[in-house]
Amino acid sequence: MDDSAGDAAYGADQDTLNAMQMFLEDHYAAAIHRLMLPSDDDDEGEGEGGSNSLLVDLHVLIESNHELGQGVLEKPSLYLPWLSQALVQAQRRLLAPGLAVRERAVVRVGNAPNTPLVVRTRVPGSLEAGRLVSFSGTVIRSGAVKMLETHRTFECGTCRGRFRVLAEIEQFGYIPKPTRCMVEGGEEACRSTAFVPTSPDQSACVDYQEIKVQEQAGRLAMGTIPRAIVVVLEGDIVDRAKSGDAVTVTGTVLYRWRAPVVGERPDISLLLRASSVAVHSGEAQGLAGASGGTAAGGAPGDELMDAFGAFWAAHVRTPMQARDQLVGAVCPRVYGLHRVKLAVLLVLLGGVARADAGGLRVRGEAHMLLVGDPGTAKSQFLKFAARLVPRAVLTTGVGSTSAGLTVTAVRDGAEWQLEAGALVLADRGICCIDEFGSIREGDKATVLEAMEQQSISVAKAGIVCKLNARCSVLAAMNPRGRYDTTASLSVNTALSSPLLSRFDLIMVLLDTRNDQWDMRVAEFLLEGADLAEDAGAWWSFERLQAYVGFAKARLQPRASSASERVLTRYYQIQRQRDPAASARTTIRLLESLIRLAQAHARLMFRDTVLLCDAVTAVVLMESTMLTASLLGSVDTLHTPFADDPDKEYKETEALVLSRLGLEGLAE
Repeated sequence: MDDSAGDAAYGADQDTLNAMQMFLEDHYAAAIHRLMLPSDDDDEGEGEGGSNSLLVDLHVLIESNHELGQGVLEKPSLYLPWLSQALVQAQRRLLAPGLAVRERAVVRVGNAPNTPLVVRTRVPGSLEAGRLVSFSGTVIRSGAVKMLETHRTFECGTCRGRFRVLAEIEQFGYIPKPTRCMVEGGEEACRSTAFVPTSPDQSACVDYQEIKVQEQAGRLAMGTIPRAIVVVLEGDIVDRAKSGDAVTVTGTVLYRWRAPVVGERPDISLLLRASSVAVHSGEAQGLAGASGGTAAGGAPGDELMDAFGAFWAAHVRTPMQARDQLVGAVCPRVYGLHRVKLAVLLVLLGGVARADAGGLRVRGEAHMLLVGDPGTAKSQFLKFAARLVPRAVLTTGVGSTSAGLTVTAVRDGAEWQLEAGALVLADRGICCIDEFGSIREGDKATVLEAMEQQSISVAKAGIVCKLNARCSVLAAMNPRGRYDTTASLSVNTALSSPLLSRFDLIMVLLDTRNDQWDMRVAEFLLEGADLAEDAGAWWSFERLQAYVGFAKARLQPRASSASERVLTRYYQIQRQRDPAASARTTIRLLESLIRLAQAHARLMFRDTVLLCDAVTAVVLMESTMLTASLLGSVDTLHTPFADDPDKEYKETEALVLSRLGLEGLAE
């Protein structure tokens, strides 16, 4: 597609090329001028910034010239090389002093129209072969960058003429040997079969890479196994995406096969030859999912923001009652567990990541561990979180290995490639791990770096690199035997102190006998389960999903002096009082408090961390401290929703400030 543009253009009539040239000059004149600017590495084809391509918006092409747009969608293998040839002609027409024509410049297309025939969330099938599609998925494997010989020049031994033979991407870049002389000569064309290849030149080679893109599991129906397709990258889009990235690939669907062997079944598969690749960040993806696929700056996004603002304005005098409406929308089929639902929602919202001048990054993603007896709805919270976040991976510790959680090296022929695991695939999202205690002892250490540094260092099969794992971890496990309230968390969970210190919250759910609580749960399950999804009393799932996406993407809360004093004082007291939980009372405890307070400010739709946010963070942290806590022993499992949340908060705030010796802050 890159170097064979001139050859493929021979089949195009001049009127079509002129129409393409006029379109490029009318809509992309400024971009063509930038393409012709000289660069430091001016080696025939590297424009400004090292790019050798022009990205054309398909919406603009279809609106400007419907016939050309339809041709690109239906016959991209013909029309894309013709557009590249028209780009070269447009450069010659717009040439000015100080500019240089890029003979190897190509046209790439993107931003496909949102129609089922073009935009796909499932792997394209054989019916789409030869058409242009836009496929969104996650990169699970990235191959090495190679050099591809796009064509080879042969010289005829009889007429001494030269002709090109193009490489066939459908046959893994194989260049077939011609059977006769292909020099243009009219009726007296040479029919010789004697010819030799000439020495390859630089223009015959282009960067080449193969990646594997898998369907996004969050968009598939329950029980559907995600499929994957090989994507071929050429030219300046090589090495643009790596394992774990969420991408949208616009390209041509092709068949690919190997040379047939007698007596064996032919190996035929589908291939996506990319024209453009767009890598999405987690915030943009979550925002698009919240607004139904609309861009962040679109009108639907602004309407949702106004609706959220109006909701909080209507509850300005009862903010905690409004907050509990959102908290109640978390797992509405589960009765009570107010603090657990609040904690899960704060983990999904997360804090604000920050980086110092040296590039050291302090994570904003929060981690949470649920430790409890069987039947305490731990798995329900994990499944709900995986549904709520657009990019989520739900796995189990039973049978999981370090390679399955992080990254594995896969041999593909003579090469080794990296295939992303659960933590890498959940980058910019959430990784839910059930039965966390069932992970083998040696494999638990592999998640330490991913949870704190938010990256995974790889040194396998000669490949040394670092992959992003910027995700929250929501894990659940049963205690080791019967939970002993007099022992430390390390003893009850059989987890090491470094691993425990990386969890911001550890909720312990003990199924103690409580006749009154059991009666309420039974009545809820038998009679009032349907009331939990009443739209008038609770937020709907779609509305909550939209709210989490907008709050996380657009709100960046900053601390106030009152919140800083509360968090600092609580950290100092915990360092002095809690020798039995030394695994939890490290400097990471203070960082966890900051993240929780910022997440609560996002939940309350604010840009400032106020006193109530810090107090809520302290109350949630107290739920993880079973010994020597400020508020005494807390039964996290038996925590119903308050009848008057604002009144209850005022009482809790007064108690917390009194225990911290900061009574004056309330005024």
